[in-house]
Amino acid sequence: MTLQARTYHHGDLRRSLVDEGLKLARSGGPSALTLREVTRAAGVSPNAAYRHFADREDLVRAVAGESQLALARAIMARVSDAPADLDRAEASIERLRRVGRAYIDFARSEPGWFELAFFTQDTQASRGIVTLDDEIVAPFQLLMDTLDAMVDAGALAPERRPLAEWACWSAVHGFADIAVHGPVRWQPPEVIDALAAAVVEAAITGVRGTAEPA
Repeated sequence: MTLQARTYHHGDLRRSLVDEGLKLARSGGPSALTLREVTRAAGVSPNAAYRHFADREDLVRAVAGESQLALARAIMARVSDAPADLDRAEASIERLRRVGRAYIDFARSEPGWFELAFFTQDTQASRGIVTLDDEIVAPFQLLMDTLDAMVDAGALAPERRPLAEWACWSAVHGFADIAVHGPVRWQPPEVIDALAAAVVEAAITGVRGTAEPA
């Protein structure tokens, strides 16, 4: 049985197209996602894609959602590996530190997916900067949950919590972008690591409103 017959009769063509889109975007970023290339990789005609996606943008949004989930999984894996011998407040700060570092490391290791993860946010169809189909995207939700946990643990003053996610995201996303696309990318990996750590620590200090070590 051919791939075309298998996907059509089993009703999993949409999943196959998204999976092929992820493969193309991993190496080529959003520009690699065309209906022609994705359907060719899935072994079907371009017209078959319209059974599941209204247009290219609809396909890109679906693949971008998967990229967001991949980023969220990378963050959760880093957070779950945190030391277990910290007190509650220290543990909450360490989680924020790991969220930031995982975000940057994902951008560096998976630049195609990272670029795609936020690609659709600039389109007319988007409802907001960190929403996808009216839902807060998973990585941003993880950041907000982490900050909320810091308040609960006494590591972040309640009055400093409003909009703290924007300060953290701006710093970390900005550095991730210049580490992938800007002049920082030409630095040795150990230098980028050190710079990433400094940016994350500065973000933590900034949102907490203290110059003391986190």
